[in-house]
Amino acid sequence: MKQIKTISDLEDLRKCILKQKDPDKITIRTCLSTGCRAKKSIKVISALEDELNNQGLQEKVEIKKTGCHGFCEMGPIMVIEPANIFYRQVTSEDIADIVSETILKGNIVKRLLWKDAGTKEYTKTEKELPLYKKQKKHISYNSGKINPTDIEDYIAADGYSALYKALSAMTPAEIVEIVVASDLRGRGGGGFPTGLKWRICSAAPSDIKYIIANGDEGDPGAFMDRSLMEGDPHRIIEGMIIAAYAIGASQGFLYVREEYPIAIEHLSIAIQKAEEYGLLGNNIMGTGFDFNISINKGAGAFVCGEETALIISIEGKSGTPRSRPPYPAFEGLWGKPTIINNVETFGNITQIILKGADWYSNIGTTGSKGTKIFSLVGKVRNTGLVEVEMGTTLREIIFDIGGGIRKNRQFKAVQTGGPSGGCIPISKIDMPVDYDSLREAGAIMGSGGMIVMDETSCMVDIARYFLNFLLFESCGKCVPCREGLKQMHYILTNICEGKGEKGDIEALTELGHFMISTSLCGLGATAPNPVLSTLRYFHDEYVAHIYDKKCPAGVCKNLFEYMIDETLCNGCTLCKVKCPEKAISGEKKKPHRINTAKCIKCGICYNLCKRQAVIVI
Repeated sequence: MKQIKTISDLEDLRKCILKQKDPDKITIRTCLSTGCRAKKSIKVISALEDELNNQGLQEKVEIKKTGCHGFCEMGPIMVIEPANIFYRQVTSEDIADIVSETILKGNIVKRLLWKDAGTKEYTKTEKELPLYKKQKKHISYNSGKINPTDIEDYIAADGYSALYKALSAMTPAEIVEIVVASDLRGRGGGGFPTGLKWRICSAAPSDIKYIIANGDEGDPGAFMDRSLMEGDPHRIIEGMIIAAYAIGASQGFLYVREEYPIAIEHLSIAIQKAEEYGLLGNNIMGTGFDFNISINKGAGAFVCGEETALIISIEGKSGTPRSRPPYPAFEGLWGKPTIINNVETFGNITQIILKGADWYSNIGTTGSKGTKIFSLVGKVRNTGLVEVEMGTTLREIIFDIGGGIRKNRQFKAVQTGGPSGGCIPISKIDMPVDYDSLREAGAIMGSGGMIVMDETSCMVDIARYFLNFLLFESCGKCVPCREGLKQMHYILTNICEGKGEKGDIEALTELGHFMISTSLCGLGATAPNPVLSTLRYFHDEYVAHIYDKKCPAGVCKNLFEYMIDETLCNGCTLCKVKCPEKAISGEKKKPHRINTAKCIKCGICYNLCKRQAVIVI
């Protein structure tokens, strides 16, 4: 380890690291993020280490334990360089074949390749995968490529070059103005111009200022921030240091929820290593600039994603929002001017400094610049992390990148922006994904969650589900949010249970607009979005539930029955065998029937039938 005491020391160290690397050496990049760990990637890596030792290859083959590669459902993932061979769903039992065939002989283990569900074709390399072809990885580029716990791996990939440039060739005011000119908007959901926030805070009169990175990602189905913190923690830290230099702050805080232990571990290691190398702490790179970072663990309160609630939480109090103004840029943490940005926002800073505002502002749309990371989950074939240019259409994300809908079902809607977001229907599948287009459609960008739904999703039940989440996560400080959520959830529950009444739709609409205009913070102001967007685009489903007492999607149990279409049933007996209530009868190779008196509507027959002969009435 070399202490970086001057600006030039960093470049000398980078050259030394790169000189020692052998570009032809076989390197096995293996994902060790949360998703792959859940699928026993630690066991896979242990088996790989043992096999390489047994074969005497430990010096010839490097194992690189990386962050998320993005193709999460295919984990554990393994990429073998320099050939870029992509293996998916690797188990410890596959290791012997990988070493004997691929490492020693250069052969492909075909069963481990990704296979397209439509064309049935195999894909050999990571670069050829449809999930990656239309992506534009600027923020998540390092994740899946470097070891997040190895600072020299980050430095070799141009890490801390932006900090070098900022401290050696730019004034704080120049840094602020380049961020302003880039038109970067905050990636935490609100989309406020980042440079403008920095300019306001830098001009605020105070001898003490703070930087806060918000890693309190609480949306169901979202894991963008977690993956960035796990896979490329130094990128966030570097962005924070540059921001601190720009506004004159000497102390920073990383606010990360307790449920992200790997992210906390990797960030802690990254902070420690940055301090040891002289890139963080006092007199950074001999410039006289001091900046320190502490990690604050959040208790998992969704409302603490709101900036004033997060600030109050760091101060040691119960995380509840306060009225604004004053805004944190004027009066934030402990009453001092504070910049609070999402961790992905800080992830953009390094490339803006290195490549310039013009480069960045030429990516994306007029009002939404750069790229955005989304977690693509739900009824889509290829689930995982997706980074695309702002303005990419929903069709490109869901079908070209995501591979379309599972089981060849019909796309129905996509929920963007988390529980406070909106549901966008198939009629808007070609709309560009950017801040303004989503807002016009009745949704929000949020932190970047995308939940894809097909015709088996009931939009009334979806709205009820998200309101139930928000009901429990509301801090209860203001009446519109506290009481409005209770009433909206009560009405939606009645509708889903077949107790809907005339006037419910009007009541939901009135309550929703009242909450938007009167709630104290963004949670209450956006909470009605799931209801109002589904009322806007799926009004007929509400009518069917309330007046016809029917759930067209077959989700609300009091409002549908299962039956078997005899013209489609071939009598395979699979549904009959699996039915827990023995409610299905029929002979083999002859159409079956469902006894509705016995049926408990568990959905097993519906989900098992390959011919889709089980239908909802």
